[in-house]
Amino acid sequence: MNEVRKFIGPALNKFPAMCSDASILRFLRARNWHTKRSAKMLKEALIWRLENKPNMIRWDDIAQQAEPGKVYKANYFDKYGRTVLVMKPGIPNPYSVEMQMRYLVYCMESSILDLKSGQEQLVWLIDFEGWNMSSISVKVTRETARILQDCYPERLGLAILYNPPKVFESFWILVKPFLEKRTYKKVKFVYPNDVDTQKVMEDLFDMDKLESCFGGKCTQGFDYVTYSNRMREGDKMMTDFVISGDQYLTPTLDNGFELSEDGISSTDETTSNLESSDETEDSQMNYNHVDPKQIKQSD
Repeated sequence: MNEVRKFIGPALNKFPAMCSDASILRFLRARNWHTKRSAKMLKEALIWRLENKPNMIRWDDIAQQAEPGKVYKANYFDKYGRTVLVMKPGIPNPYSVEMQMRYLVYCMESSILDLKSGQEQLVWLIDFEGWNMSSISVKVTRETARILQDCYPERLGLAILYNPPKVFESFWILVKPFLEKRTYKKVKFVYPNDVDTQKVMEDLFDMDKLESCFGGKCTQGFDYVTYSNRMREGDKMMTDFVISGDQYLTPTLDNGFELSEDGISSTDETTSNLESSDETEDSQMNYNHVDPKQIKQSD
């Protein structure tokens, strides 16, 4: 972890939470414990956050996309305290790829903020009701994989593909090259008529709270008005964290950052320092491979 911090350089103090032990460990795991690759990945994620300000997206910016209930945060957790993000790819999405990614990022930020103490990963529940080959967008799939893997490494704990049709197998073959091995190994296929796979749901969830579309007993579906109220309350919490600077999503309001009506933004100097440090890091220190045993003991 200290080697990664050395690679990051002067910008380290401006991102105390993103450069915390827990955060660096996620990047190290995502890059198989290679310090140089992990540091490069972390730098790129920091630059992405500075440029896109994901923690400043609010419900009213993306509310219209949420109305069909295609992607939403469940009102229950799994038995490990992980936030559950529900996706229904069979519901049409008329919005541009850029807008869809902005909504996805909002959902990720909100879901991470909701995680129970000691937990850092999410569960995705993907309902294939109504899905067919016309639902496929390779561009959306590729961009989703890029953002999740590069900007939110090791945030996915498990992705459950619930009752995908047989034809989905062809699409899965197409999708797998976009996914890192660590990611697609977290994917589980569950079928309602398969006792063995259905047990996955029973082991993970309180079946009284789990929605009936996933084999649970709760018949209450997605309600847009109720969900809107929940998300606005979440926005207030996010704003409090942004103002306090006491959260992993928010850089400290220090030299190199400005607070304006648009939220937190970086000065050119800060972004330049992050980008230019790639050019000098080889001369600053030799490449080192971290001992996984030592890192895991720290974890």
